[in-house]
Parts: sequence; structure tokens; C-alpha cells
Amino acid sequence: MNKKLMLATLISASLLVGCGDKSSGPAGGMVPLVAVQPVTVIDYQQGKQFVGRTEALEDVAITAQVSGYLKSRSFNEGETVEKGQVLFEIEPAAYEARVASAVAAIAQAEATLERANLDWKRGQNLLPRGSISQSEFDRLTAEKLSAEAQVKSANAQLKSAEVDLSFTKITAPFTGRISDSKASIGDLVSPSSGVLTTLVSLDPIQASFNVSERERLNLGIDSLDGAGEGQGDVEVVLTLTNGKEYSELGKVDFIGNRIDLQTGTIAMRASFANPEQSLLPGQHVQVFLREKEPVKRIVIPRRAVQSDLEGDFVMVLADENVAERRNVVLGPQTEHGIIIAEGINDDDVVMTKGLQRVRNGVTVRVEETGAQE
Repeated sequence: MNKKLMLATLISASLLVGCGDKSSGPAGGMVPLVAVQPVTVIDYQQGKQFVGRTEALEDVAITAQVSGYLKSRSFNEGETVEKGQVLFEIEPAAYEARVASAVAAIAQAEATLERANLDWKRGQNLLPRGSISQSEFDRLTAEKLSAEAQVKSANAQLKSAEVDLSFTKITAPFTGRISDSKASIGDLVSPSSGVLTTLVSLDPIQASFNVSERERLNLGIDSLDGAGEGQGDVEVVLTLTNGKEYSELGKVDFIGNRIDLQTGTIAMRASFANPEQSLLPGQHVQVFLREKEPVKRIVIPRRAVQSDLEGDFVMVLADENVAERRNVVLGPQTEHGIIIAEGINDDDVVMTKGLQRVRNGVTVRVEETGAQE
């Protein structure tokens, strides 16, 4: 009897426990609480940054064109020299003598030509009378032609001597900054002596860089010709190694004529005004190639973007506080947020917090601004 009584008691207790569990279950789900934010529309200039190096528009090694002792140097090392300014002078005495000799040779050749012309004219009058033979007249004609050739040769020798004399003064071919001198006064210099100094132009200055084929198409560079002219609407911003942005905007002035098969890039170059000569050839720089005119773009906080097997999406607050899923195409990240290329409109409101419990079509509660949870 005791066992039967104990069994009955256990069964009754089990039934009571079951009834208690059922009555204490949750009454219903809570409505998700979310934070929302309207999308932002910004002016955005699409661009891409590349590693570049500055180059001089003109870069020349100054060498001697004639041999002689260096007479003078007419510049201070490292200064800016003007186009046509005399840099070095080679002792000119020997070359002045050659010019004088060539002038004398011309006078002699012209005198010979004058006598030959007189003899030829005299023979021309005598030939019809039979006073001279045809062969004698032919000889006079040959002497006349030879004398004319001698005059031409003497004039050519004079021009050559004058050119050599002009080379005794070595001048700057363009305005630029000159380097140190590799020769001293009194040195014997010649074309085989090597570089006397170097000269580079600094205003404007160029920056060379390489762009991939995809970036070339995305930025519209394919519409520019090899000199950077055309319908393309791009400008260039330069950033120095100290992180500061260069004050002058650049312009694309050269695009290569082929894609490098090994790197898949095309060579490009931009030109920058350099009035203060703060940029020097050989500097490493960051070249930012961007659209010249900004365009309107939608941005949202990065935390509003979620991803699943279907791709990237955001939850938008629809009418009557209903959550609506929008699949989106992401653009680049900016300081204002991430750009949304496709998927939402400029009047949408996106959810930025409390997204874990939000599903498409679910009604949500909107967190009030400044409210504490």
C-alpha cells in the first residue's frame, strides 16, 4: 500500500509541475528597438592615389664642344641661371685666329675668281674670231668654275671657324638651376672631358606614375589623347612625403601608347607649376588622380551595412516603422561614410543600431534622440 501511495504522490507532483511550466511561459516577443539615420548626400570627387616620382621637364649635361683651357666660370653653383647666360668660357685665341685665317682665304678665293671671270669673258669674245681654240676656252671655263668652288669652300671654312669660336662660350640652353662645377679654371677641357656641370628646369615640373588598365577606364582617362587633351575631366593632386598637400593642382600632359604586358599598367605624367621651386627632380610623391568636378553621392555609416550570402544590404525604415531590406552596391569609403552606388535613395532612412533582431517586414520601435536605454 505504501508503494502505491508513493507512486500516486509522484504522478500528482509531475502533473503539477507541468501545469506550472505552462502557465509561466513568455507572453509574446518584444518589438526591436533600433536607431535610425537619414542618408547623407555629399559632393564627391572620385579618384585614385598612385606612387610617383618628380622629373625635370628639361635636364641636360653641359659639356665642352671644343678643346682648350678653361678661361672663366660665370655662375655660382646651385643658383638659377637664365637662358643664354654664359656659364664657362674656353680660351678663344686659337679659334679667333682660325676665323681670321678663314676670312683671308675668302679674300684670296674671291680675287682668284675675279681674275678667272675676266679671262673667261676675254676668251668668250676671242673664240668667235678664232683667236683662241675651243680647248683653250674650255680651260678658261674650268678655271672659272674652280674659282667659284674655292669661294664657296672658303665661306664654309669661315662658318666652321665661327661655330668653333662660338663654342668657346658655353651658355645655358634654358632657364633652370645649375649644379656644381666639375672643372676648374685653367683645366684643359675637350668633348672627351665629360660633364662640366648639369642644368635642370624646375618650373614647371613633372611627376611620372603608372595606372592600371581598370583604373584608366574607371577614371575616364581613355578619352584623353597622348598629350592629356580631350574630353576627360581629371585633375592631379600631389602629396609630399611629409603628408602635406602641394598647393598647385596638376594636369595630365602625357599618356603612354601601350599597356605594359608584365605589370598591366600604362605610363602617365602630370605637370605642375613650381614657382617657388619647392619641388625638385627625383622626389617620391603621392599622385592623386581625381575627377575635376564633384558629383552628388549618397553616403551612410559603415555600421549600417550588413552582409549575407546574397551580398551587402541595409535595413531601411519604411512606412509605419516597418523594416525593409535593400540590397546595395558599395562604393569607396570616405570621411563622411561609405558611398552607396546603388540600392537606396537620397530620402531614405537607414537603421544603424539594434540590427541583430531586425528582419525584413518586421515592425520596429525607433529610438528617440537623446533617450537612454
